[in-house]
Amino acid sequence: MTSSRPLLAVQKAGLLSAPLVVAASIAVPAYAHHPFGMGESTGLTAWQGLLSGIGHPLLGPDHLLFLVAIAFIGLRRPLNWVLPLLSVGLAGSALSQFIPLPDAIAPWAEALVSLSLVVEGLMALALVPVQWLLPLIGLHGFLLGNTIVGAEPTPLATYFLGLLIGQGALLLLVTTASKGVINWLGEQGQRVGAGIWIGIGLAFAWVALVD
Repeated sequence: MTSSRPLLAVQKAGLLSAPLVVAASIAVPAYAHHPFGMGESTGLTAWQGLLSGIGHPLLGPDHLLFLVAIAFIGLRRPLNWVLPLLSVGLAGSALSQFIPLPDAIAPWAEALVSLSLVVEGLMALALVPVQWLLPLIGLHGFLLGNTIVGAEPTPLATYFLGLLIGQGALLLLVTTASKGVINWLGEQGQRVGAGIWIGIGLAFAWVALVD
């Protein structure tokens, strides 16, 4: 009976991660500057800015997986993290409007964002303090904000509103489900899931640098 527990944990972690990996592989080739083929920031309407703000965190696989991983890190009071994480993420997006990301270092920034998945895996293994979530989501926010640099004030405002809605809803979902997810996975499943996330993060970082 005891010998079957590691196998069961692996199966649970696989069930948790497999749909996300598939979704990521589908989203990677489709994810360009703005979701839904909206083109460049300078041509966005207010409505497109809103949809782009909602869609970017959900259709960018590294951003989506970063937010999803919060569910199994093991935060003591997950819901208490929603406002700080959302605020720091939006602050990072706002900062990018004043300090645009140079094209020359964009691949390195994308690699750092992908490596944030590795850090989350280490958090789930209790090897890294969970407080690192705040600067990491700020980095994600910076990259998300960088895609809207050059937009007119109205689509820029609706883009930030979209980020607020999209990220806020997902953060509420993952933090609310966190305790249930961890209980379902069990300690061994959480460790296996952390290993899977570390592998995904390293693979994404490699692709960002060599692509």
